[in-house]
Amino acid sequence: MQTTELKVEGMTCSNCALSVSNYLKKEGLQNVQVNPITGAVSFTSEEELSSTKINKGITKLGYQVVDEAASDAPKKRSFLATNKQRFLFTVPFTLSLMMHMLPMGTYTHWLMNPWVQIGLCLPVFVTGMYFFGRSAVKSLLHSMPNMNVLIAVGTLASFVYSLVGVALQLGEQYMFFETTASIITLVFFGNYLEEASIQSTQKAVRSLTKSQKVMANMIAFDDEHKEQIFPLENIYLKTGDLVLIKNGEQVPADCKILWGDCNVNEAIITGESLPLPKTKKDFLIGGSVLEDGLVKAQVTAAGKDTVLSGIVKMVEQAQAEKPPMQKLADQISAIFVPAVLVLSTVTFVVNYFAFNISSGDSLMRAIAVLVISCPCAMGLATPAAIAVGLGRAAKLGILFKNASALESFKKIQQVVFDKTGTLTTGLFTITNFESTINEAEFKRIVFSLEKFSNHPIAKTIVNQWKTNQPILWKNIEEVKGIGIKATDGDENNYEAGSFKLLKGNSGLTQHNIYVLKNGVEIGWIDVQDEIRPEAKEVIAALHKKSIKTILLSGDQQHKCDLIGSKLGIDEVYAEQTPSQKMEKITALNNAVPTAMVGDGINDAPALAKATLGISLSDASHIAMQSSDVILMNSGIKNLPLALGLGKHTYLTIKQNLFWAFIYNIVALPIAAFGLLTPTLAALAMGFSDIVLAVNSVRLFVKKVD
Repeated sequence: MQTTELKVEGMTCSNCALSVSNYLKKEGLQNVQVNPITGAVSFTSEEELSSTKINKGITKLGYQVVDEAASDAPKKRSFLATNKQRFLFTVPFTLSLMMHMLPMGTYTHWLMNPWVQIGLCLPVFVTGMYFFGRSAVKSLLHSMPNMNVLIAVGTLASFVYSLVGVALQLGEQYMFFETTASIITLVFFGNYLEEASIQSTQKAVRSLTKSQKVMANMIAFDDEHKEQIFPLENIYLKTGDLVLIKNGEQVPADCKILWGDCNVNEAIITGESLPLPKTKKDFLIGGSVLEDGLVKAQVTAAGKDTVLSGIVKMVEQAQAEKPPMQKLADQISAIFVPAVLVLSTVTFVVNYFAFNISSGDSLMRAIAVLVISCPCAMGLATPAAIAVGLGRAAKLGILFKNASALESFKKIQQVVFDKTGTLTTGLFTITNFESTINEAEFKRIVFSLEKFSNHPIAKTIVNQWKTNQPILWKNIEEVKGIGIKATDGDENNYEAGSFKLLKGNSGLTQHNIYVLKNGVEIGWIDVQDEIRPEAKEVIAALHKKSIKTILLSGDQQHKCDLIGSKLGIDEVYAEQTPSQKMEKITALNNAVPTAMVGDGINDAPALAKATLGISLSDASHIAMQSSDVILMNSGIKNLPLALGLGKHTYLTIKQNLFWAFIYNIVALPIAAFGLLTPTLAALAMGFSDIVLAVNSVRLFVKKVD
């Protein structure tokens, strides 16, 4: 399967997104995701597609595919290309048309001349129909009518009705040119304000994106092998390039320090402003800032392969997803425009024939129904809130891999923690060891085994007992929850792992690592780990929210009980294999919605099984793949914040959907009974979307933890 990503401009509501989505699905594409806020479109296909065909198809719908490679080049926009320009162009004509309504006597009587009104209205009408009319026709041709159909029908009806009145000399009561102009102008104004409001929901992601484009000090060598430094935009860097990073500069790409020491602020990634010390062989994340020091480094990832690019992409993909709550709104949006067209027709017929309202007033009521209805509000209710929630989370070092995770947080009643590397730091020190063989050979065997493991204890041993003469194994495997097993060239079997390897050969189970040769114990190792400084505070914060806490670990019972009592954890389950962990999570999940926090390879099945899987940034790759949320600050400090942000984002979505539905439920009857003019209806329609955007933007500053 091949994944294709596009950037599409011109989408203004969920109906637009549905039009693009339905077209792509009709073309046989799969996993289609369309985000009306960012314009991001992605899909997968089994065969290589003609991008020209897809781009033309999207263009025929009334939207434009943007070439992101050329996005940095200055864009030449045509005249009246933006809603702001259209509004500024039409507003003088509209104000002139409406001046006759002011108490200025003979000074404005000439404005009542029908030909003057036609002359003032025509530029506005042409501008409006060129934009709304074209979009409406294209949406109708593809059987996916959008809100522009309602605007186009309303303005066309009032303009034609007025022209007929002028042609037949029926009098001033048949002239509604100011209504035509005011609808178009106010909708342009509303669209402009809506765009500005919606764009503000993307400010966190845009700040991340801007951090990807900086200048780099490229290191090269001349013919005499002398070092030369020259400036280069980081978009031209490649893996393996050498760069010089100075005090106060931004790291241009992911790289590894070859020379020098520094203090690095990784707040752009982790949300943590405290600088971290780095030295040679340490990795620097592109987008972080050198607060102190000077280093030479080698680029390990550039462009779209960097950590920051991956985060931006993950956030954008999550924003494009639709949580279950949005599905009902989408279903209603899909039939909303045809339903409003029918309601508008019924409004005219009932008012004119049943209540003997004049044709002009009946038409104005029907037009008000068309103009005040707002399918956009229902479609944007969820994306606007999700855009802010995910954006703020990313800025604070919390990555939601899918939008559904935000909704899942609302129902979590208990949180299950792994021990090693999650509640503890995972930074071990070897406190004691004993062996029945030569000490140097024992260390060599242990190092050769543990270097193939991702477990935190294994990493500690590898760092402290490093050797240049490791054993070359004939075969080796890691057994989850137990340890490492290997066979050397002489067919000797070696094992290093927990007490579960002993199989009754010893009554002692108090040591961390046991080492066996051909089933016989040849030594043991003790290590010591520290509880994370934030762990007790996090557990207390969860208890304050009436969330039950559980420790689920493969470590020994007495060690887990000690950790549990120190932190005040409600329940402790120890000595669990990965399969037992998964079974326990399944049972807990069946009782109440459960979140699992872990970082080891043996936590992956449990993370995938939990209602919500949460892993840490320094977790094993498979654990991160199995989780729904990643805490990027190398700890669990932001867990309560992630929990609060998820719940408040869900609350904001509910508020937005309530406003969207109640607005349309109340506004449509008001317009149908003639309590609103089409001009006020156009103003109210634009206001409805702005309310949603402003309510969503509140998430940036709202206290959520």
